[in-house]
Amino acid sequence: MDVIQYMQTLGQNARQASRAMARASTRDKNQALLAIAAAIRANRAAIMAANQQDMQNGRDNGLDAALLDRLELTDSRIDAMIEGLEQVATLADPVGEITDLKYRPSGIQVGKMRVPLGVIGIIYESRPNVTIEAASLCLKSGNAAILRGGSEAIAANRALAECIRSGLESAGLPATAVQVVETTDRAAVGALITMPEYVDVIVPRGGKGLIERISSDARVPVIKHLDGICHVYIDEHADKTKAINIAINAKTHRYGTCNTMETLLVHSAVATTILPELAAAYAGLGVELRGCERTCAVLAGINSAIEEDWHTEYLAPVLAVKLVDSMDEAIEHINHYGSHHTDSIISENYSLARRFLTEVDSSSVMINASTRFADGFEYGLGAEIGISTDKIHARGPVGLEGLTSQKYVVLGNGEIRQ
Repeated sequence: MDVIQYMQTLGQNARQASRAMARASTRDKNQALLAIAAAIRANRAAIMAANQQDMQNGRDNGLDAALLDRLELTDSRIDAMIEGLEQVATLADPVGEITDLKYRPSGIQVGKMRVPLGVIGIIYESRPNVTIEAASLCLKSGNAAILRGGSEAIAANRALAECIRSGLESAGLPATAVQVVETTDRAAVGALITMPEYVDVIVPRGGKGLIERISSDARVPVIKHLDGICHVYIDEHADKTKAINIAINAKTHRYGTCNTMETLLVHSAVATTILPELAAAYAGLGVELRGCERTCAVLAGINSAIEEDWHTEYLAPVLAVKLVDSMDEAIEHINHYGSHHTDSIISENYSLARRFLTEVDSSSVMINASTRFADGFEYGLGAEIGISTDKIHARGPVGLEGLTSQKYVVLGNGEIRQ
């Protein structure tokens, strides 16, 4: 069987399974989630061994530090997978919920029912934990899923696929409700994104090049974000301790994530009191600063920023720093250079902060909090299938509700249209 035939078979299986998933009970879906969690717990050693095989292959193939960090499965990351599955099992099932039910003058009632999207294709790089996050959310929201992970994580993904298959079967759900693509042939991606007869939506999770290619070539709708150029703006009314703690966490908690701060904006009125202490902390953590001309005047010896720095998602210990003279200037910078992902203001002036919430055009906007909180797990979604910076259907971390749609339902009692 060639790659195209193989993907067509996966698509056919997924479409058939999606019909069973749409009518699956909440009890059965929760049972499957808990069974998958138990299988991961029981097979932890085998999963870790498979991941170590991937890690060695990655080092041999010259993967950079950021990709290796995303690829690695530690005990804590496996624990987080298990916790995510168990948390999704506790979440309210959105499927079948009827809202906005109203009587019309004719006597009929009109409302909206939440329903699964159908078949979701997820394409991702490096991070094997995405396999579990995607499977859990698609399963709980009544969808079937086709998961195509990166070739660098193939061994771990196969091990996780066995846990998923076991959990589905133990709950009496079709094993094909979640299928992990077994081939590393890149043609599989091209096939997956051009099967509208089998796939209802594509969710790409990976680098900008991958997402741009999928967005350009897909024949089915795509839920996506291209960049994670996130900002923290330290306002003149900021609490110094909060500002320093948040700015350090937003940049250094993890470097290779889409919600990591890449540009720090600081009001000029507090630059001399906050920047030197921040710079010392960053230096101790090995973070390279690239500053505008005014920043370089405050922090002697740092590198000068160029225009490209304001457009760059580093995914590395590099931070661009710019001084601004007002919140308006900060908002203008964010809306011009940002990727509409996540941006935060540090300020004790809530009137200004509320303006920031309103005027910054991003999928997550924060007051006095680290951008690293822009995450489905932290938002109480249990996990996320990705983050969307689109404005139609789903925006921000995409959890259960983002994987469903609504259809109109009409309840009548023999009414006819006059």
